[in-house]
Amino acid sequence: MTGHRSPRRVVSLVPSLTEAVAACAPELLAGVTDWCSHPAGLDVPRIGGTKNPDVGRIAALAPDLVIANEEENRPQDLDALRAAGLTVLVTEVRTLDQAWGELARVLVAGCGLPRPEWLDAAEAAWRELPLPAGERTAVVPVWRRPWMVLGRDTFAGDVLARLGVRNLYADHADRYPRIPLDALNSGAADLVVLPDEPYRFSAEDGPEAFPRLPAALVSGRYLTWYGPSLVRAPAVLAQALDGAR
Repeated sequence: MTGHRSPRRVVSLVPSLTEAVAACAPELLAGVTDWCSHPAGLDVPRIGGTKNPDVGRIAALAPDLVIANEEENRPQDLDALRAAGLTVLVTEVRTLDQAWGELARVLVAGCGLPRPEWLDAAEAAWRELPLPAGERTAVVPVWRRPWMVLGRDTFAGDVLARLGVRNLYADHADRYPRIPLDALNSGAADLVVLPDEPYRFSAEDGPEAFPRLPAALVSGRYLTWYGPSLVRAPAVLAQALDGAR
């Protein structure tokens, strides 16, 4: 964004980036998705989902910048926004290290904001993590009917690895493979990690499918969001994982 004036109106198509911008300069947000749930009470026009944004409505909001993500948003929607004459900043976040760089690119380079203190605090929280006492291997479902799990090259997989939990399917050819339930249960996993998004796993919906494995129910916001939640994520996730021993 060098050489451009700082945007005054930003539309965010990514819930975690919405929270990141709102934590720094909520007045910049001109539109967000229906799934942007943080911060609570955010009073901003809604422009549809991450996979089906209303391009016409976004264009009518006349944003200076649209922020998106290569995984959460569809290329055809981003192309349509560009065709409407809008500037689109697309992030790629598949590791924690990428998250630090992309958050700075969005907030500082993209939005023209000072580097936030919470970003430094988040980096420190993860940098100062003690080495895990040992490594456990987990199945990490993200959907059921059909069952889908974390595969290769995912942000959540990197987060878990830093907490001493290896994703059983980290070397799978697909990033989110569909694996039959009997195969998930017969693999060499020590536990199952069940986030509450995108599928809302809960104590009553998920653990019963894995009768031989201890289950860690975790907040999807702390496992998959890159933003202010990363400050508390190491402690919150570690507590949930320890509870599954």
